Amino acid sequence: MNAADLHDKAIVIDGLICAKWNRELFEDMAKGKLTAANCTVSFWENFEGTVRNIVEMNQLIEENSDLMTKVYTTKDIYRAKEEGKTGVMMGFQNAHAFEDQIGYVQIFKDLGVGIVQMCYNTQNLVGTGCYERDGGLSGFGREIVAEMNRVGMLCDLSHVGPNTAKEVIIESKKPVAYSHCLPSGLKEHPRNRSDEELKFIADNGGFVGVTMFTPFLKAGINATIDDYVEAIQYIYNIVGEDAIGIGTDFTQGHGHDFFEYLTHDKGYARRLTRFGEIINPKGIRTVGEFPNLTEALLRHGFSERQVCKIMGDNWVNLLKEVWGE
Repeated sequence: MNAADLHDKAIVIDGLICAKWNRELFEDMAKGKLTAANCTVSFWENFEGTVRNIVEMNQLIEENSDLMTKVYTTKDIYRAKEEGKTGVMMGFQNAHAFEDQIGYVQIFKDLGVGIVQMCYNTQNLVGTGCYERDGGLSGFGREIVAEMNRVGMLCDLSHVGPNTAKEVIIESKKPVAYSHCLPSGLKEHPRNRSDEELKFIADNGGFVGVTMFTPFLKAGINATIDDYVEAIQYIYNIVGEDAIGIGTDFTQGHGHDFFEYLTHDKGYARRLTRFGEIINPKGIRTVGEFPNLTEALLRHGFSERQVCKIMGDNWVNLLKEVWGE
């Protein structure tokens, strides 16, 4: 089967997109034949601010229902594929939206949130992010993990500090994930994960989504889709073919103000990092170029079965185990 036909047949899932949500992006998702994506609806927002973001996302899905559909279960992912639409899996990049209320986990699950990152770069009530001294998972954080397990919500550890991440992996009764990360074996960076960390999550039934965010890639802004595949291959060799997927971290359509919001603690306080120029790898600069990734994986020696696993099947299996359906 050629690359185009395989991409048409495959379930294609992006484990993290935080792009500018609009019709133009949704049309590009359709061009890329994206089956579903973890779409960020909360970074630094509190409960009320996050609910507002969900209201806006619901309205966008309704207004663009010819292209988009909401995902609550893995059955909805398969339905999106059958209907030729892209499924929106709403997710948080920070558990801050739970505030200090364990019951808010159930509220957000009922609203359609299926994936929540425990911390975003810095400390919250749950634990610590990757840009400051890591005190590990708090007692309240253990209760949040237990509640997320109970309702069926994936614990995401991508921006989480190494101690907190390890303790979530141990604490959780369900598989957890780095939804969008890269290996520090190719480039040292606070956001990248060591071989030991990657092996630990896989050995404990977890999952790794590989990002292509160029500040974390070895070649930086000069990266191509082949550099991205190199990172996928590197992680694949550590975690195996069943525990790996895609999590691009597409920020398509956003400008300077968005990245300033992300790179300051709480969205406004001290600066945490500078990304510099943001340009995606050549060959997959936009969501619409997703078919090029299927072609590149095949070209680098992955089998059709392995490509289908990496492009989406593994994500579906993980989510079914966590969500329960």
